[in-house]
Amino acid sequence: MANKSIDHAITAPSLTSAASDPTHAGILSFMRRKYTKSLTDVDAVVWGIPFDAATSNRPGARFGPQAIRRASAIFDNDPQYPFERDLFEGMATIDYGDCLLDYGNHAATPETIRSQAETILSSGAFLLTLGGDHFITLPLLRAHAALHGPLALVQFDAHQDTWPDEKGRIDHGSFVGRAVEEGLIDPAASIQVGIRTHAPEDFGIRVLFGYEVEDLTAVEIADLILHHVGDRPAYLTFDIDCLDPAHAPGTGTPVSGGPSSAKILSVIRKLAALTIKGADVVEVAPAYDHADITAIAASTIAMYMLGLHAGQLAERRG
Repeated sequence: MANKSIDHAITAPSLTSAASDPTHAGILSFMRRKYTKSLTDVDAVVWGIPFDAATSNRPGARFGPQAIRRASAIFDNDPQYPFERDLFEGMATIDYGDCLLDYGNHAATPETIRSQAETILSSGAFLLTLGGDHFITLPLLRAHAALHGPLALVQFDAHQDTWPDEKGRIDHGSFVGRAVEEGLIDPAASIQVGIRTHAPEDFGIRVLFGYEVEDLTAVEIADLILHHVGDRPAYLTFDIDCLDPAHAPGTGTPVSGGPSSAKILSVIRKLAALTIKGADVVEVAPAYDHADITAIAASTIAMYMLGLHAGQLAERRG
């Protein structure tokens, strides 16, 4: 026990130090990263947005960031699989806590998210966001596009989220169409993976339906994504309902016929060549979860996203 510590989220001696908390105890930041609002010398930021007022079916994703953080404790000691190393040894990473939202003033939510995201991005750090329902991706895209220009959207989802919308509505089912109309994403370079519903409009975005994902291998899916996006700056968004409900029951709008967590994790692992400028994991609703199945899948997906960034950071630094 001499070399053990507890509550690494507040006692960490540095932003790159490894945690040794018991997985069943200690303060639960994402992967035990230090809780701080200081963005000095930070490479990556994990941030929660506990918002679910835009859901069209079952609510509860406001509790998603808490659930994902809790499930991430299992990763805090060992070298992270399949990256074979401590991801944070060369990537100073913090947990920035949650976005402060006024639950009685939803009209202010988009601008609050965008403004706080821009503050984080202005530091030069990579931003990984934990939702929350999928509407939060729209203000996040506004913040990222202001910095990088129109992005290629790589969306893992059961839904296209391109339903017709009146400007100003708060709706998780129409944010992609709004993002195209606002010039935040380049539809010709964007792709949606795992879609198992039909919307009236696709805006020219490449759609990879659930049955295609079932028929293709992980290598083929990853190659298709990489070829379609090319070297465009990309934003990676993962709606947990992309996974079959057997692998992610804790979500607001589950759709049968989706891929396994193992297959999609294999796809994500092969996306290292993407120029990923930001990422999020959304729609975890723990009230409908069982044995943390969904939260574990979401925290693993989030960890893989950080793993991709850690690899790219190491490559740039030589």
